Amino acid sequence: MNETLFCGVDLHSDNAVYVITDEQDRQLFSKRLPNDLAVVLGALEPYRDRLKAVAVESTYNWYWLVDGLRDYDYPVCLANPAKMEQYDGIKEANDLTDAAFVTHLLRLGVLPTGYIYPREDRPVRDLLRRRTLLVRYRTSLKQSLQNMVVRQTGRSLGWRKVRDLDNEARAELLGDDDCLPFVADQQVELIELLDERIKRFEQKVLEHAHLRSAYECLLTLPGVGVILGLTIMLETGQIGRFKRVGDYTSYCRCVRATRSSNGKKKGSNNSRNGNAYLSWAFVEAVHHAIRCCPAAKKFYDRKMAKRNGALATKALAAKWTKAAYYMMTRQESFDLARVFG
Repeated sequence: MNETLFCGVDLHSDNAVYVITDEQDRQLFSKRLPNDLAVVLGALEPYRDRLKAVAVESTYNWYWLVDGLRDYDYPVCLANPAKMEQYDGIKEANDLTDAAFVTHLLRLGVLPTGYIYPREDRPVRDLLRRRTLLVRYRTSLKQSLQNMVVRQTGRSLGWRKVRDLDNEARAELLGDDDCLPFVADQQVELIELLDERIKRFEQKVLEHAHLRSAYECLLTLPGVGVILGLTIMLETGQIGRFKRVGDYTSYCRCVRATRSSNGKKKGSNNSRNGNAYLSWAFVEAVHHAIRCCPAAKKFYDRKMAKRNGALATKALAAKWTKAAYYMMTRQESFDLARVFG
């Protein structure tokens, strides 16, 4: 009898727990295996022809397993752990029960799944993500240098002005002791080194990025340049996977994550659920947009007068995500009248 089987995987950094069940939820296989594709394929081989799907928990290291299984024609899906919640009163929970729970949801057909990003586009997207790490590190160094000057002098001075000072002027600014001028020298060198490395990353991205028609549309969005356009294009993937514009805005972390009842706030939901890189990209875009787009600046000022700068930025970013969604969906350029009415 060829019963349909289901497999759930609770994936960790160096091992994973695999549970295979039949249509009656009876466990036919449950074992912890090392993260070795050959070992995994050998363990699954006896069940291969009857497996309806293998559900892999979407952790940071799923690439090797999902790609490896798909290379051998296993039907694979990504389980979204942010949307899975087991019964709160469960007595004991461990890796085995977690894998069994994934398998159970898979069998019932109610497993929340994630998007398997195309393998051929992942290297360029991950290259852009590593560039972002360098940008953030560079920003922290600039802020640290400027804060040191403020502490010592009581006045603000941009890092470039500190860089342009000679040794005597830096000593006069930061004090006779050579410790702080030494710190300033080293941080300026690191910032300039990061500038050069970031440019290398950008050149490599431009060499390998496969530009889609959506990219040209995104460049018409105020505040979006080459790098932000590439980031939005690559982090979004196929825009068709978002059924509604609100889904895309939520994925970009540009919606409220509050829980209320009878007009009163009762708590907060998972505000970190979504794509952090898209959230960063749209916030960066609106920071540039309020300097070059009068309508965006007017909207931002109106929101800031009512609440604060952070909420005003997010509100404008939400508008930008909606505009980007329709631009990518319809292959249209930015239309200011549609955004602000």
